[in-house]
This record gives sequence, structure tokens and C-alpha cells, in this order.
Amino acid sequence: MSTSLKPFNTFGIPANASRVVIAQTVQQLKETWSEAVSIHKPVLILGEGSNVLFLDDFVGTVIVNRINGIEVTEKDDAWHLHIGAGENWHHLVEYTLQQNMPGLENLALIPGCVGSSPIQNIGAYGIELKKVCAYVDCVDMRSGELHRLDNKQCQFGYRDSIFKHDYQNNYVIIAVGLRLPKIWQPVLTYGDLIRFDPAIATPQEVFDAVCHMRMTKLPDPRVNGNAGSFFKNPVITAEQADELLSKFTNMPHYPQADGSVKLAAGWLIDRCELKGYQIGGAAVHRQQALVLINEANATSEDIVSLAHHIRQSVGEKFNVWLEPEVRFIGPQGEVSAVETIA
Repeated sequence: MSTSLKPFNTFGIPANASRVVIAQTVQQLKETWSEAVSIHKPVLILGEGSNVLFLDDFVGTVIVNRINGIEVTEKDDAWHLHIGAGENWHHLVEYTLQQNMPGLENLALIPGCVGSSPIQNIGAYGIELKKVCAYVDCVDMRSGELHRLDNKQCQFGYRDSIFKHDYQNNYVIIAVGLRLPKIWQPVLTYGDLIRFDPAIATPQEVFDAVCHMRMTKLPDPRVNGNAGSFFKNPVITAEQADELLSKFTNMPHYPQADGSVKLAAGWLIDRCELKGYQIGGAAVHRQQALVLINEANATSEDIVSLAHHIRQSVGEKFNVWLEPEVRFIGPQGEVSAVETIA
């Protein structure tokens, strides 16, 4: 017996797993993990499957993390939130605004669960999770021990964290702690947000603007399967950026604190005239080139072929080599996305 993974990945890729278990408690998580390990089968933890591409059937057990709960502690200077990993991220953003606890509004409508947010160090419109994350609770599934990693220990980077490296295997995130300062400072540096006056802008206005931008530019996964931004925005040296800007004077670029420069992957793809480009059932979204969509019963091979073509096209035109933001899952677990599409 195998179980379809189509309902558990927003790309809507037809793949199966030997077993799928919905875990609502830490104990259930541990027991399911132990059962799989005892029969020497691989285990994959899934949130909402909004950032994965299944390359093939998964030969082991998929555990869908649905540990819920939101606890709020109010202090003089900030609100402290302890959130179960299975909570929906956007619902959390809505909840904090309803409770007059702003600070997450720039991260509205990012798909996925709260437990996935530290892995990618999710970010949008000038804010990353690391700005508000106080700690992450995870369990070492081999020993059953609970580990609490503070912000620094999480080693947050651009779409990166310790949970993609030292804590990638055998550790499962069960909760995330956030700190939202009571003195709200709007971040209005990206997109339509730059039109707001920081002196009078409200958290609700920022939230509404972010939702509008995302809904008008990004496809609904219920209509066209997708995993949001497929590629990371590349970070290059200042020298390389200067060279590119001499040729492409209108190229969006964002200087970073360490002297490097972040580019807009969507702009690079668009300049290769790839919007709407299709291989098999996979296509580049016509409004936002950074998003690959399941246009017509795409297979994982279609999406990999399309991603390869995009990477080669951008690399040849700009000498910038894109890396997927989406996690690639093979029969035994996660594999290198870059190597897969190279």
C-alpha cells in the first residue's frame, strides 16, 4: 500500500509515499519516527509541502507536522509568542494583527507552516524571520531530547539556517519563539510599500499592501500548482555587480551589509524573455518570472528540465548562476537541487 503525496505538495506533483502520518503531538511524532527507523525506512517531515518538489516516489514514511498552539506572554517592551510548528504561517500573521501585535505584516501570505519558517529564514519586502525569531525548539529524534536554539545558534543566513546543515537530519522543529517589540517600526523599502509615509503608515495598511502585491503577482496554488519563488535571489560581489550595471543600467540591485550585492532573480529571468516559456506541463509564470507553475499535469521531470533551461539561460547572459530555493526530495530524502538542475 502506498499513499498519494499530491495533496501534500502545493506543486501538485503526482508522487507516492510508503506511508503518510499526520502528527499532532510530539509523542506521536517520536513514535512514528521510531517505527520507521526500526524497519530501516527513511523519514521525511513535511509542513504544508509549499517548498518541496518530489522527484520520485518516497520509499519511506512522510510525517506531516500538525503540532498546533499559540501562547502569548506580554512584557513591558515586547510580546513573546510560542507557536506550534504545525500552525499556518499566514494565519499567525493575521492573528498577531488582530491582537494588535504588529511586526509580521511584511511576511503576510507566505505559504507554509510556522515550523518551516526558520529552515528557510523566510523573508519578503525587507524583513526576514531572523529579525523577530527569539528561539527554535526542536527534538533530536535519536535521543528524544529537546533542544532550544536561540537566534544566534540558528545561524540564519539568506534563505539559510543551521536547520539546512548540522540540524538537517534527525532533528524536527516542534515550536518557534518570536519577539515582537511594542514600539513598531515599519519597513517600507520594497515594492509598493515605498509610497507609504513611515510617520503615518499603519500595520494594517502594510499588511493589506503586501497581500495585494502577492495576490496580483503570484499564482494561486489551488489553480496552478507552484512552490512560490523557485529560485533564490542571487548574491554577488560588488565588482561583479559593477560590471553588470555597466551593461544593464536599470538592473535592480540591493547592496548588503557585508559589501555584497543581491540581485532580483525574477528580473534576470524576465530579461531572458522566459515568461510563459513551457517545457511539458511546466511553465514560467506570466506575471512573475520567479515562479514556476504546474500548467498542465506537469511531472517533476518537466519542472527540473525547465529549471535547468532557466539556469543556463541566465548563466549565459549574465554569468550569474541561479540556485533553487525549493527543496528537492528524492526516493530516500532531500538531494542537492543545484546538482539536479545543473
